[in-house]
Amino acid sequence: MLTKDDVTILILEAKKKAGMGWSDIAAKIEMSPVFTHSACVGMNAFPLEKAKALVSVLGLPDEAAEVLAESPNKVWEQAVPTDPCIYRFYEIVGVYGPTLKALIHEEFGDGIMSAIDFDMSVTRVPSPKGDRVKVEMCGKYLQYNAW
Repeated sequence: MLTKDDVTILILEAKKKAGMGWSDIAAKIEMSPVFTHSACVGMNAFPLEKAKALVSVLGLPDEAAEVLAESPNKVWEQAVPTDPCIYRFYEIVGVYGPTLKALIHEEFGDGIMSAIDFDMSVTRVPSPKGDRVKVEMCGKYLQYNAW
């Protein structure tokens, strides 16, 4: 019986062997690269038809599709990651989190941005000072309910 970790390893090996990028894989299964990667590493669940498409594209065992469609257990290994790229996102939230919260509350009221009903994209923006990384996040606004 395969686990999500087992399937992640199979995906990464197949991706490397095929010489494909996440955008390539995502295009073949008609999903976003962000969601595709997140589901491939076990942080989200694919709809079963997309899981079957991924299994077909990468030549994985049929059993992997069922595993990819299972609900995830979103567990982080570290409180604050040491990988520089991931750490920077923690730094951004640490520095700008209160600002983002204040601006969301000012614009929408007392509530949060959903991380479930959520879209994200990562694009390259050319710049004379060096290319920029553009991360766009769009989540549904969820109003806090008064009891």
